[in-house]
Amino acid sequence: MNIRSVGIIGAGQMGAGIAQVFAASGYDVLMNDISGDALTQARTRIETGTARMVQKEKMSDADRDRTLSKLDSTTDLAALGPCDLIIEAATENEETKQKIFKGLEPSLAEHSLLASNTSSISITRMASQTDRPECFMGLHFMNPVPVMKLVELIRGIATSAETFETMKTVVASLGKISANAEDYPAFIVNRVLIPMINEACYTLYEGVGNVASIDAALKLGANHPMGPLELGDFIGLDTCLSIMNVMHHGLADSKYRPCPLLVKYVEAGWLGRKSGRGFYDYRGETPIPTR
Repeated sequence: MNIRSVGIIGAGQMGAGIAQVFAASGYDVLMNDISGDALTQARTRIETGTARMVQKEKMSDADRDRTLSKLDSTTDLAALGPCDLIIEAATENEETKQKIFKGLEPSLAEHSLLASNTSSISITRMASQTDRPECFMGLHFMNPVPVMKLVELIRGIATSAETFETMKTVVASLGKISANAEDYPAFIVNRVLIPMINEACYTLYEGVGNVASIDAALKLGANHPMGPLELGDFIGLDTCLSIMNVMHHGLADSKYRPCPLLVKYVEAGWLGRKSGRGFYDYRGETPIPTR
């Protein structure tokens, strides 16, 4: 089917990034969040991001104006019902996501396709709770969305071939590259990436190295652009823990047991960059290791 209008549920960093790339590609975008302040902040984030792209000559002023004109927002979930494609980008909590899709269901147009930006949760299970499992897929964008080229495409057991081909075409229209992943816990990227971050936590927990040495070792020894603990802070330690819990529960393998130190950081509210502290303290001019 021809996708022209896109609804985005969740106006955090991921939701705003997804909204930006769709608007920049000519789609009519309607952002939704329960918080009006979050929608305002998302708009500001997009305005700032596109202004930076103009400065770097990656976007013209005319293209920026056109992108911003394609964006609208609402706190009314039902207003997204007529959209051709609706992408949920809320917090990584299955109960929250299911509640969103149930609340959306009465207002959905017959042709509307549904997608979740979940980074780990079963697409099949979420789809089964909707009235259109054959029109439901996982679209996992990478963070930061405007920069990262990859989008994981995850089919549930009931996803139709037509829905899959439509989503594949949509991803290509954004200038992104898709990778097909089977519907198993954490899919491809996070199945490999998050256990690495969790293992770095264990390395710190067991005193093999401190924060600075662990990150330096992976940056200089494995040519990673960011160290694993720095990357965990960037992703959000609560998100990392949530994904580890999904894998530990879904695969029943002890190798996916979340590191107790990661659990403690999340319990303390030290979630990384977004909270000001994680494995690094971001409250000063320069990030300082907390261990």
